Amino acid sequence: MEPLKADWQKIDSYLKVFSQITRNFLSELDEKNVAEIGSQLKQQPVSSNGKGFNQALEFFCDHIVPQLSAGRGPRYWGFVTGGATPVATFADWLVSTFDQNLSSDGDSIATEVERQTLRWLCQLFDLPDTFDGIVTTGATASNFLGALCARQFAGLQQNINVAKQGAYGLDVDIFSTTPHSSMIKSLGMAGLGQNSVKLVDALPNSEAMDVEHLTQMLEQSSAPGKIIIASVGTVTATDFDDLVTISLLSKKHNAWLHVDAAFGMFERLITGNETKSKGIESADSITLDSHKWLNVPYESGVFLTRHLNILFDNCNVPAPYLTSNVEKPDFMSLGVENSRRFRALPVWMTLLVYGKQGIASWIQSNVNLAKRFAQKINESSEYELILPCQLNVVLFRPNCSGLSQPDADEKTSNFLRMINQDGRLFLSPGKWQGKRIIRAAFSNWETQKEDVNMAMDCLCDIVKNYSDSL
Repeated sequence: MEPLKADWQKIDSYLKVFSQITRNFLSELDEKNVAEIGSQLKQQPVSSNGKGFNQALEFFCDHIVPQLSAGRGPRYWGFVTGGATPVATFADWLVSTFDQNLSSDGDSIATEVERQTLRWLCQLFDLPDTFDGIVTTGATASNFLGALCARQFAGLQQNINVAKQGAYGLDVDIFSTTPHSSMIKSLGMAGLGQNSVKLVDALPNSEAMDVEHLTQMLEQSSAPGKIIIASVGTVTATDFDDLVTISLLSKKHNAWLHVDAAFGMFERLITGNETKSKGIESADSITLDSHKWLNVPYESGVFLTRHLNILFDNCNVPAPYLTSNVEKPDFMSLGVENSRRFRALPVWMTLLVYGKQGIASWIQSNVNLAKRFAQKINESSEYELILPCQLNVVLFRPNCSGLSQPDADEKTSNFLRMINQDGRLFLSPGKWQGKRIIRAAFSNWETQKEDVNMAMDCLCDIVKNYSDSL
């Protein structure tokens, strides 16, 4: 079936069908399994002539929609992911409707919207206007850009323009305590090596960096290039590195300081900029993740840096058919992609509609609910709270008293599997000081007390089902 321009004459019927699918999916979210474990897609060859819209729609509604997760719902507590607000959801729909390419200026206001979005985000987090950057596909892409900038910075200290000449002869030491897996992945993609990180000791019973040990390691390092990767909200314990001290050390040793603040940065909205993330203003680069606590759809991260020229040097490739403005660099010269969606729009619309106080309200609610859940776990005789809840992540496991560590780990894994198969909530695994644990992350704007109560009902039922299975 050949696509015809006349298809656009059917726009009213298309909108009616797609809006109905949207309405049905959202209305069934509370009753739907949070995770569809073991979903399968009916295999069939690619269509030769096309099935037509009605037949394709029927197949989609029968075989795809029922097996989608309720990940945007209030009890998807695996990883740290938000659920897109109505405003962000339909702004994302408009992104596809408008289909703008934000590679360069000159044919649309969309590039200026992204620049304004970046300025607004800096204002949201009380960052100085010396920061600039780009909206990315997520925290991994942002961390990758951070690795590229750090690599370029280290190279220039050794008279090596890595972006142009390659990394041959580059001598660099990388220091971190609890780097996110996406950062490790990014170091590999940047050619610095996944195994290249020199691990700095953590503070006792914490994932936060021991700055005294970092001081010793920096003083002992003979590498002319140095990179420090710090964390604002670690993935398991939500610990914050001492950025005030670390930033002073980075200046003293001429090290690039990259801060992974994917979701921890949002803590500033409820406690201010003089608390846990104080000192981030001195970072050389920062990773943010909007599809976490900002609750916009997936593929929305942010990379910020105080050294836009270094980012430009990494990503700009002159070509006859590509022009770039050095004074106001085009986005294709600041990121991975040349062709770029209008992905800033859901963030821009969210900031415009909800404002700082609106966003802070759901962050505070998530923190309160996480602590409420942690308290209920702590009061339960059937579960163990592994660590006091510091922000929005709760670490726990079933009561494993009297069990060896292998048996305790096996019991924890079995409980997690049964919880996720139950369908009322979805949690993710983790490790704390060598022990397998269960991790619940609160970052959805819709989560309420009723969801915490339902989660506890689920956990109580899992205890009974586990006992019956023995």
